[in-house]
Amino acid sequence: MLSRIYAPEDIRFHLEKLAADRGASFIKGRVVRVRPADRLLILESGREVSYDVVSFNTGSSVPTNLATDGMKNVFPVKPIVNLLKAQRTILDMIAGGKPHIVVAGGGPAGVELSGNIHRLVSEHGGEADITLVSGGKLLPSLPDKVRKLVLVSFQNRCIRVLEHSPVIRIEDGETVLLDGTRLRHDVVFLALGVKPSPLFKASGLPVGDEGGLLVNDYLQSVGHPEMFGGGDCVSFQSLSLDKVGVYAVRQNPVLHHNLMAALEGGQLERFLPQKVYMLIFNLGDGTGIFVRKKWVWNGRSAFLLKDYIDRAFMRKFQVSGEREDHSDAPE
Repeated sequence: MLSRIYAPEDIRFHLEKLAADRGASFIKGRVVRVRPADRLLILESGREVSYDVVSFNTGSSVPTNLATDGMKNVFPVKPIVNLLKAQRTILDMIAGGKPHIVVAGGGPAGVELSGNIHRLVSEHGGEADITLVSGGKLLPSLPDKVRKLVLVSFQNRCIRVLEHSPVIRIEDGETVLLDGTRLRHDVVFLALGVKPSPLFKASGLPVGDEGGLLVNDYLQSVGHPEMFGGGDCVSFQSLSLDKVGVYAVRQNPVLHHNLMAALEGGQLERFLPQKVYMLIFNLGDGTGIFVRKKWVWNGRSAFLLKDYIDRAFMRKFQVSGEREDHSDAPE
């Protein structure tokens, strides 16, 4: 969406309409505290919502502690609406010059951001100085062949990659690295991993090392059997999982089953994570990199496979008129 391969209507869900059309009540608000003894959710507005069974699917956010609150043109990769704002900012900048753009984070998100920023700029006839900063080795958890393919692709497009020196501070107009390097910037993207909501720890609920709701193999809170959760906001008592979307997708049917079972007195079902999963990187130039364990291949066909899978997944759930809404408003 950042590079305009996809329009906003291609990747959005109308959650309120989706819920209402199926008989659910939709409340727009933010949960800031849980009172498990009273089975209450406290909203930012002060409203209280009671529950018999509750499921937490609050996702994750990107740490922003390197930048001062309110600093201009610093965009965390989550929520995704930030990328729409960044897109508009970059297009305005290239109309009058050559902006310096820094991407902080050497994982999959940082790689895809860098490639798609280049596409956005070049497709609109502009130029930009793009630098990807990786605190350690680029893509450290993946086969080295993936890293080498990314470096070749980026070198061909003059995307600079700096490894082994993390960002320690973001100032007005400069990004400061641990080795003392100071990078001029007009725009900064933050892709420095993810963290769960502070909601669970603040509410005194059992949490994992990263602060996620601590759950068992049934996606059920270890301290409160009426609580469940999935995706990036939970931590497992018995194992550690990578923060990849495939696990959240596979958890959903189990989560649905167990919520119904908790309400109706049925048998809970275990979530059994797959040991091997597939990743495909969109490099922004019409090519991709396919990774499954040690099997790696790249090119146009890898991107087309990713595009097919992603579009099919979105269409499956876009049943509330999303694709007919061509507005690009943030909400």
